[in-house]
Amino acid sequence: MTIANLNIVPFVSVENMMKLVLDIGVERFLTDLAAYIEEDFRRWELFDKTPRVASHSHDGVIELMPTSDGQLYGFKYVNGHPKNMREGRQTVTAFGVLADVGSGYPMLLTEMTILTALRTAATSAVAAKYLAPKGSDTMAIIGNGAQSEFQAIAFKALLGVNKLRLYDIDISASRKCANNLEGLGFDIAICTTGQEAVEGAHIITTVTADKQSATILTDNMVGAGVHINAVGGDCPGKTELHRDILLRSHIVVEYPPQTRIEGEIQQLSPDHPVTELWQVMIGKTAGRRDPREITLFDSVGFAIEDFSALRYVRDQLRHTKRFDELDLLADPDEPRDLFGMLLRQAAKEPA
Repeated sequence: MTIANLNIVPFVSVENMMKLVLDIGVERFLTDLAAYIEEDFRRWELFDKTPRVASHSHDGVIELMPTSDGQLYGFKYVNGHPKNMREGRQTVTAFGVLADVGSGYPMLLTEMTILTALRTAATSAVAAKYLAPKGSDTMAIIGNGAQSEFQAIAFKALLGVNKLRLYDIDISASRKCANNLEGLGFDIAICTTGQEAVEGAHIITTVTADKQSATILTDNMVGAGVHINAVGGDCPGKTELHRDILLRSHIVVEYPPQTRIEGEIQQLSPDHPVTELWQVMIGKTAGRRDPREITLFDSVGFAIEDFSALRYVRDQLRHTKRFDELDLLADPDEPRDLFGMLLRQAAKEPA
């Protein structure tokens, strides 16, 4: 990427993000993005960390997710409005910014609705590398909405999962998912109940959308030795798993202060022990400790994952033209003469 004017900011639109993903290939994009996420989690202690700033309403939530490693600063704006689907709109939309800490100047503005789906799936698969049983090839996906295909492809790319058992209360969502994944190397079964879906699965992914406490998995549905990838919990009052499952599981989280507010563990006492994913990655703490252990990745999404995604896209733009140039930053001839810019523009305008 070569932009002569430092005050021009590259912008990746939805159209260009889709073209960039297809240029690279979905599986390779997910694999490469997973490597960026793992790299940043391994330097976890360098980052500024705070739970996301959330504005809740009756209809949903709007959140800001900021972080910095001291060199770069990134944030994501994201919403979650389940009612949008009934109106023909996306439940989740997002955009993000990457900036230079030294100057404060933004370096990238990009859509993050598609990118968030990709980074969520990549993070799930990275966690499963450390937590899922060895040789896992079968995954149940409960909730077959916008995230389901990305999860499936990420687990295939990173772990070799090639058998899927799909369940959704709306069977048309399962058919949509199966149709979208046709020809990509999966053996797919559409199931009529959650219980049927988890039978024979090594990995269980729950990724539902409703902002409410629900019991997607009951305790009797979860046998020894499985890995649960709980993706749907992302706000206070929304859970997917029965509390008894948590009490039987080795729970791994991204950032405990955020997960205790938003994740499955909001059902537990504030001092219930959990393991942080970054500690597993660097070998400070064990991931899967026993073949019969139930592991649970209580994933709510954290700003460092978005930072990794922004970094990855920024690096890809060096080799492509899949961006537009935005005249986003004021550039007066003399830095203190901002008003003079208006006067000079006025002189150019026709009388």
